[in-house]
Amino acid sequence: MPDRVYETALGSSTKDKITLLGQDLAEDVMGSVGFGELAFWLATQRRPSKGETRVFEAVLAALADHGFTPTAIVTRLTYLSAPDSVQGALAAGLLGGGSRFLGVTEDCGRFLHAVLETAERPADEAGWDALALATVEKQRAEKKFVPGLGHHVHKDGDPRTRRLFAIAEEEGLRGPHLELFAAIGRVHPRVLGKTLPLNGAGACGAALADLGLPLELLRGFALLARTAGLIGQLAEELRHPVADDIFRSVDLNNRPVPPDPEP
Repeated sequence: MPDRVYETALGSSTKDKITLLGQDLAEDVMGSVGFGELAFWLATQRRPSKGETRVFEAVLAALADHGFTPTAIVTRLTYLSAPDSVQGALAAGLLGGGSRFLGVTEDCGRFLHAVLETAERPADEAGWDALALATVEKQRAEKKFVPGLGHHVHKDGDPRTRRLFAIAEEEGLRGPHLELFAAIGRVHPRVLGKTLPLNGAGACGAALADLGLPLELLRGFALLARTAGLIGQLAEELRHPVADDIFRSVDLNNRPVPPDPEP
């Protein structure tokens, strides 16, 4: 019985050649294809246009690092505990990418896509506003949040959101997901009674969905971006360590209390 053949359009090696996506890795890719372009290409198996690469790389830049977030802190603390395991420190930070940090990118992209799958595409801004209004009202009636609304720091507007919309517009890539997201930003105060900013992570999800990237992988792209940021956190930790201070601050300032059993 012949051995099973495992087909792949990605990387493959022979004695003297490596191919990647049908290209000669050494001759056609290295030094010619940027990492962001390659990441897009690997995920879609089609080479992105210059405009698509620009929007995609803008998303990666927007999500790379946000300072001392839980993902950054746990990466530094894990490195403090196991300096022999850089991979463990990076993995610890990436495992913290969820519904509150980084996961909003996927949540928003999926949410917008689900709305668009069951609705006709509006022809003008008034139509987008009507669709957005119905969408927000439905979420409110079901006591659900609208992914991508609100930010704990940028109360008056997330600068990443404005810039990402502008880049997508410049490249002719402001598609239906971004249009619906923008409309949600315009109409939600009518339903919620307050104005919340469209956060950058949500805008990134809308932009990635407009690029046609797999919805199942949107969080993966956020994690790809954050990996670069976490490497930066570790590099700074090597030069200017703070993890030990964080650890000792908690360790020296805890206070014993009586047990509090579940009722």
